[in-house]
Amino acid sequence: MIDTLFNQPNYVGAKKMLEATVLRHEAIASNIANLEQPNYRRMDLAPSFQQELGRAIGTRDAAQITSLTPQLAVDTEAVAANSDGNTVRLEHELTQLSQNYVQHALENQLVTGSLLKLRMAITGRSA
Repeated sequence: MIDTLFNQPNYVGAKKMLEATVLRHEAIASNIANLEQPNYRRMDLAPSFQQELGRAIGTRDAAQITSLTPQLAVDTEAVAANSDGNTVRLEHELTQLSQNYVQHALENQLVTGSLLKLRMAITGRSA
């Protein structure tokens, strides 16, 4: 019974998106840390993951969503701003960090909301 509660497509999808934002946060932190490293290539969440996750969520198949693993990849669209070959731009990274923080907070609320509903069903009270 409890397994079916935690295998709902919406819950599994929110957890998978939360996992992806955590990985993306690590990539952004790494990019900022390597801001002055010559020939460093900017890393980000693999674009294919977003597409695969969107398709999997569309099917509403929890097993398909669970099977996905977020991966990092070199950002092929990032271009070196100066001659050292580094493709990281601080302003861009700080903007991405801010957006990722907001996305993480939203996904965290989705997962927490599901767990609060479960607590309410079990105990009969919300807090």
